Amino acid sequence: MKDRPLGWEMHSLVNRLFPVHRSMTGDGARETFDELQRLIPLTVHEVPSGTQVFDWVVPKEWRIDDAFIATRDGKRLVDYANSNLHVVNDSIAIDATMPWSALVPHIHSLPSRPHAIPYRTAYFRQDWGFCVAHSLRESMANINDDFYVHIDSEHFDGSLTYAECTLPGKSERSVLIYCHTCHPSLANDNLSGIAVATFLAKSLQNIDHRLTYRFVFAPATIGAITWLAENESTVVPLIDYGLVLSLLGGGGGFTYKRSRQHNSAMDRIAVNVVHASGGEVRDFRPFGYDERQFCSPGFNLPVGCLSRTPHGEFPEYHTSDDNLGLVTADDLFEALHVCERMVQKIEASTPNHRQSNTQGDPLERSHLPDADSSPTQQSSSRERPVNRLSTCEPFLGKYDLYRGFGQHDDRGRLQEAIMWVLNLSDGRHTTSEMAERSHLEETEIVRAITTLASTGLLDPETIPQNIPFQKEFK
Repeated sequence: MKDRPLGWEMHSLVNRLFPVHRSMTGDGARETFDELQRLIPLTVHEVPSGTQVFDWVVPKEWRIDDAFIATRDGKRLVDYANSNLHVVNDSIAIDATMPWSALVPHIHSLPSRPHAIPYRTAYFRQDWGFCVAHSLRESMANINDDFYVHIDSEHFDGSLTYAECTLPGKSERSVLIYCHTCHPSLANDNLSGIAVATFLAKSLQNIDHRLTYRFVFAPATIGAITWLAENESTVVPLIDYGLVLSLLGGGGGFTYKRSRQHNSAMDRIAVNVVHASGGEVRDFRPFGYDERQFCSPGFNLPVGCLSRTPHGEFPEYHTSDDNLGLVTADDLFEALHVCERMVQKIEASTPNHRQSNTQGDPLERSHLPDADSSPTQQSSSRERPVNRLSTCEPFLGKYDLYRGFGQHDDRGRLQEAIMWVLNLSDGRHTTSEMAERSHLEETEIVRAITTLASTGLLDPETIPQNIPFQKEFK
């Protein structure tokens, strides 16, 4: 280890937070924020269950006390006390005895990594499950007896918890730094992002800065959507730069994913810094972390994503092998340094308010076509679909359009096209332009539009007349 004590402090924070069972809701987030408050000033927000946030509803809070799978004689084969990854996050309660044939659909493992425990969730659906090493699953399959299955959990009217650290500058114009907080016992994804964001805020506390810095710590997807809903008319219009931080401690060169605007001031600065570090720059895609919410067509914020090896591209991703040994103090320190270099360039840059983006490239325009204008005024709007729920992605589950996490089937390609169509249906993209932007076949884009048309998510007056209304996603 080089003489970088700050890196060790960051790694120590990751170490302290690693055992905490974080989920979409619950005390794990509160315990995490209690720890962060020792380092930076935080305002913790509690948003009640049932609150409407765009197309979504804040879910019930989840609490878990114990979970295990045991043999008839009481021997625990799988024990939540040994790893909080053993329980599918947000599992409903169960207390039952069942044969292996009934239990096996609820057991998740990874044949490709037989000694690792996978990470799975049951968010927004009534389900339960366990995650185990594949070697254990194979041994359980050979037990010729029933299993006692117990999950002591509860869903109740509570709240979703997120936290903010706001560091006022000379101007209210703002820089948004965001990281997700819902993953349990995964060091790179995303305790590394939490650590880098925390120490970046800590470093900015004691220096003068021109812009206001807003650090947001929230659960993935629903947290970003909730924050945007609560700040839509106040803070959001002030954001000139933004970064989602994730996967910053597990090795590999830096990767910057551009914002939807492609060439915003944030993009230009991040590309310069990441290229100088020998890293890689990728174009925007409406997948990944919460940059996809900030870059939904109704917001179109200049928010990119900084990581090292991107999600799904390192073998430890979403498994128990994403542990404290995967994250190094050197990598955390270097990530902090890269973020500080970006801040220096942001502070030195000419103010570039979002309003100026409306005159630039179509991808940099944040407003949809005037809903009252005629098709002629909208330049052949029949060829340019419009997403009726453009602020954040819709809650696909209620339209039967969601391909579940960890689910493997042929619907993945259609969902990819659906996400692209939703993001590009801003009244400015034809089907051929969507295909070019997404690198999908135009037939796939048309199929997605066909599927979305019957859900009401697209304005029917803007759907090309040759595309039939027929739902294909089951």
